[in-house]
Amino acid sequence: MQRHRVMISAAVVAAVIGFVPTAAQAADQPAQRQGSAAAATDAVKAAAAKSAVFHSPAERTVRTSGKAAAAPQAAGAAGAAGAAGAAGASKGNAGLGVDLRASATSAHGFSLASQITSAAGAPVKVDIDWGDGKTDTEHVTGAKLLTSKHTFAEVGSHKVTVTLTDQDNNVTATNSVDVQAAGSKFTPHAPTRLLDTRSGIGGSNRPVTPYGVARVKVGGNSGIPDDATAVALNLTVVSPRSGGHITAYPSGTEQPTTSNVNFTAGQTVPNMTIVPVGADGYVELVNRSYGDVDLLADVTGYFSHSAGAGGYTALEPTRIVDSRAGLGTWGQVAGQSQFPVQVAGRGAIPSSNVTAVALNVTVTGPRGAGHLTVFPSGQQAPGTSNVNFGANQTIANSVIVPVGPDGQINVRNGAWDPADVVVDVVGYYTPNGGAAYLPVLPTRLHDSREWDWPVEGQDYRWLPLADGKPNNTAYVLNTTVTNTRGSGHLSVAPDPNTWAQYDNDTWKPPTAPNSSNLNWTKGATVPNLVQASTGKTGVIDFWNRGWEPADLVVDMFGVYQQN
Repeated sequence: MQRHRVMISAAVVAAVIGFVPTAAQAADQPAQRQGSAAAATDAVKAAAAKSAVFHSPAERTVRTSGKAAAAPQAAGAAGAAGAAGAAGASKGNAGLGVDLRASATSAHGFSLASQITSAAGAPVKVDIDWGDGKTDTEHVTGAKLLTSKHTFAEVGSHKVTVTLTDQDNNVTATNSVDVQAAGSKFTPHAPTRLLDTRSGIGGSNRPVTPYGVARVKVGGNSGIPDDATAVALNLTVVSPRSGGHITAYPSGTEQPTTSNVNFTAGQTVPNMTIVPVGADGYVELVNRSYGDVDLLADVTGYFSHSAGAGGYTALEPTRIVDSRAGLGTWGQVAGQSQFPVQVAGRGAIPSSNVTAVALNVTVTGPRGAGHLTVFPSGQQAPGTSNVNFGANQTIANSVIVPVGPDGQINVRNGAWDPADVVVDVVGYYTPNGGAAYLPVLPTRLHDSREWDWPVEGQDYRWLPLADGKPNNTAYVLNTTVTNTRGSGHLSVAPDPNTWAQYDNDTWKPPTAPNSSNLNWTKGATVPNLVQASTGKTGVIDFWNRGWEPADLVVDMFGVYQQN
């Protein structure tokens, strides 16, 4: 088993660095595939971060001189400099000015390109005020393109000001550009239904047709601001007429090849997703099946550029409820009843100032069909659902839920019959500190079917997503298990080994985690959202805790980054 594990991992690394396995290695390693998890991660992150360029042209430069400091004149190019000279400004270095272009490089980081126009040979001091109390100083001689890097402590808007000082000619020139950090932070939202094609909530009372699209209004809806960058939605497929999957993506963009909810005919199945919001405020859901489907979409929070919203702290998965073992509650949860869960102050979660928690909630051994609803304490149970299940089914779903003022949440069994409940916590949100979220267009990182190399039973697949990137603290992934040959469950957790240890064969077998992210039976295709911590090494493990092989698909939707 360890031999398989090493060779599979070596193939992932080989794809990253462009290594082509030789014929002698073909028996042990799957064929090279195009792209890689790490390369795809970097590409889509860069595209998301650099999607906006903030520009202030040289014409906006304001010149002052010793004689005319009280009456600055807009200078810009040579023509504007003449006007400044007419106002009495110094004629020396008349074209002094700066064009500013800033682009995001990460959730908090920026690259600033300052195109300086100056007389040849004139020494100029360049002062950069980043607008957050930090400054940089450079010195140039004559015209030059100056590139500077900066990382803001907080997301939000910042005014960057560049001042050029030519002391020889007694003249200064100043230009500013307003920038918006690419990162977003989380604001919890009371669980609210935004779409229900059965009842007309969201504008449609008809099922979504085969390969049809349902549009969900997010920005400006139900108190969500117009400038929301991403939204946490629980999507539920109800009574589909054939098997298929749902793909969620921002309005106005190309439909991705990823999946969010997989289903079979007649199945009611939920899955959590964090999806970017389109420029028009909508998220789109495409029905990739040959039959009609009804869709539900429940919001539990949204991301925005507001610095006052909550940052995310990822945790190694920790079990806080298991009714089978008397953890958190005793025995099966009776139908139409609920129980409280104290989350603030549990384990590594702070005792106060926690606005929301990220969980994986599993129902097992239910005696009848129904659903679970997770909601903050101090409120009535909303008309939404988080986990839908049939009799005797074991099924899990990712949940992001606001925390009540007493640090508690409630779990309600909406069925008429008892069921066991398991809750694993994977992270939390706080207004002060934590990582910002950088949403990206949905991107497939890994698909074991391309190699014909499923994850063996009681084995794991590792992906070095954040190796060498300590600021990346967690990834938002959709994991799907398919072609299952028996029953089992998937556990996702940080790996104590580094990429280098795997590469030089000094790794040590990690211990399988006690948590679960999704459960399956033979022949099933099951997805679930995972907010996966990168741990201390940046390597993430995907464990097949069943005894038979299963294929694994991993799609990425975003990354959490600290400053």
